[in-house]
Amino acid sequence: MKHPVDVHVGKRIRHRRWMVGMTQQQLAENVGIKFQQIQKYETGMNRVSASRLWDIAETLDVPVSFFFEGYEGEAGAERSAKTSVQGDILADKEALELVRSYYAIPENQRRRLFDLARVLSDAA
Repeated sequence: MKHPVDVHVGKRIRHRRWMVGMTQQQLAENVGIKFQQIQKYETGMNRVSASRLWDIAETLDVPVSFFFEGYEGEAGAERSAKTSVQGDILADKEALELVRSYYAIPENQRRRLFDLARVLSDAA
């Protein structure tokens, strides 16, 4: 049976890997394991050891704590589901692609695009 923490960490690995445009194969090669192991981590089927999580964090250029962000445990899960849709948004491939494309835009243009999006959403 999958443990909720393992599932959460796996989702965070997948999201970060996707955000930086890295394949499972590339991550696996950088960490020194087979891509099938990355698949098992990302689904929560296998737990990630502390040293392996450290290697993954270094490869994906995030602190280890990144993989635990947003996890509130079983008691907070119900409350979180009612008050936030962030988990649902991050699960949407189109939203992730939009965010990745957004951060690929030079900062001064990105700021203008952000201001435009804010005005359009206020007008809607």
